[in-house]
Order: sequence, then C-alpha cells, then structure tokens
Amino acid sequence: MKSIPVFYFVVILVMFPTVIYAQNRENRNETLEQQIRRLDLSEAEAILKKDFRVLDELSSNDFTTNSPRNEIVRGKEALKELIRRGVVDYASFVREIETVLIHGKTVITMGLETVVMSQNSPQKGQTIKRRFTNVWMKRNGKWLLTARHASIICP
Repeated sequence: MKSIPVFYFVVILVMFPTVIYAQNRENRNETLEQQIRRLDLSEAEAILKKDFRVLDELSSNDFTTNSPRNEIVRGKEALKELIRRGVVDYASFVREIETVLIHGKTVITMGLETVVMSQNSPQKGQTIKRRFTNVWMKRNGKWLLTARHASIICP
C-alpha cells in the first residue's frame, strides 16, 4: 500500500519540471513573437520613411528579396538604391502580420501589405495589395531580416 503514494509522488516530481519547462518555452515564444512583430513593423516604417539607418540595423548585409516587380534584389544596398531612385517610394505602407512561425534561430512572418505609391513613383498614387513572407534570422545575437518574398494580389 505504501508504494502507491510513493509512485504518485515520483510521477509528480518527474512531471512538474516538464510542465514548468513547457510553460517557460511558451512564454519565451510569445515574447519572441512580440519582438519580431515589432521589428517587422519597424522595417516597414523604415521603408516608408526612407530611413536607411534603421534599415541597416534591421537587415542583414546579404538581405535578399523576391520582389513584386518580378526580380531578385540581392543585398540591402541594392534595396537602398531602389529607394534612392524612387522605384520603391510609398505614400503609405500598411503591413498586417497574420502569422509568426518560430523555428529556433529563424522566425518567419507572413501576411498582407497595402501600399499606396507616391506621386513621384512610376505608379503615381496607385494602391497595391500584396502577400508577403519575411524571414528573420538570429545572427551574432541580433535578429536580422534576411529574406523576403512579396507578391502582388491581382484585383
């Protein structure tokens, strides 16, 4: 009879750390998700404001975009050049993050973007809706936007 209470005591001792670990991991993932959401929205704002300092902080040197203009843009300097030339020039930029996937040192965000092209851009004031996928990687202790895909949604 004494073995039954001992058995339950051992089960509780074994299960308690597992439950605590799972809760801590879930809390860390929620915190990481909130951090990545903030970084992702900051990157969109930096594009809108043409803030190269913030873009430098948030994106890796080898940042690569599968662009909605049907081209691959390699490197953050190439992106900044598109901004300087007015190819990427928005009057407004709204990014709606619909999901965040966490896989260790890689986090993927996906969702919808609505951009209104500036009057100076070739598409003068046109509203464009597109789907996006952003890939964030932890490099040297810092989360950096490393890859991106954006596709225009046909009306």
